[in-house]
Amino acid sequence: MKLSLVLFRVKVLLRYFLYARHAKGFGIHSPFVFYFVRELVYEQLPYYGFNKVNAARDMLRRSKRKVNVQSYGAPSVNPAKEKYIKNLIQEGSIPAKYGELLFRMIDWQAFENILELGTGTGIGTLYLALPDSRARVTTIEGNKALCRVAGQVFESAGATNIKVLNGKIQEVLPSFLEQTEKVDFVLFDGDHQYQTTLEYFELCLKKSHNDTIFVFDDIHWSPGMEKAWDEIAGRPDVTVSIDLFRMGIVFFRKECTKQHYVLRY
Repeated sequence: MKLSLVLFRVKVLLRYFLYARHAKGFGIHSPFVFYFVRELVYEQLPYYGFNKVNAARDMLRRSKRKVNVQSYGAPSVNPAKEKYIKNLIQEGSIPAKYGELLFRMIDWQAFENILELGTGTGIGTLYLALPDSRARVTTIEGNKALCRVAGQVFESAGATNIKVLNGKIQEVLPSFLEQTEKVDFVLFDGDHQYQTTLEYFELCLKKSHNDTIFVFDDIHWSPGMEKAWDEIAGRPDVTVSIDLFRMGIVFFRKECTKQHYVLRY
């Protein structure tokens, strides 16, 4: 990893700890945001689906297989062309704390159409699919080998409501959205680059509605990702934006006053 990127990440981490506020919802005046923070972000109760995800994660950690990890997005921290699956889990799989928050968000609303950009090993996808078997989860992944790994993960967890689309996001996403009436929830985790992140946001925005939620992973991963996040949070379409350091969450609820929150999480 370049020294400049290391220094950048140290700087943003220090800045986050200096300015993060609203622990447990204190100081939040919006009833909607207060409820979201108290009942979802800081909820500690275990859900039935967590055990299935943890079992799938442990299965991958025990794997001795290697896979080709060619990526169409920003370069990985480790540039090797082949990696052990157990290392992929360690390096790039969504941490349980954040995955469980995704689960609670999906469980909170009766979402019908859930979209994920960047399947990876499929651990994050499980958090989207397991809360409600009636929801349709579509996930796009450019790496065919990872699609196969994810398929095995979904089968092991009994998640039958997931459709995997193999191909470059910039090629697959437009055609998928053309055939989709709306998107209720989108996890952006497939390309950590400034321009493409904004392009995917604009495409998905056309199919969003008042109750849609967009979640962006690794918003402080690089200067480009941080710039993209700042521009998205500042968009007039976005009324509420929440920075959890690793993740950024945006809402489009017209009944909310525009506000940006940096939560200590």
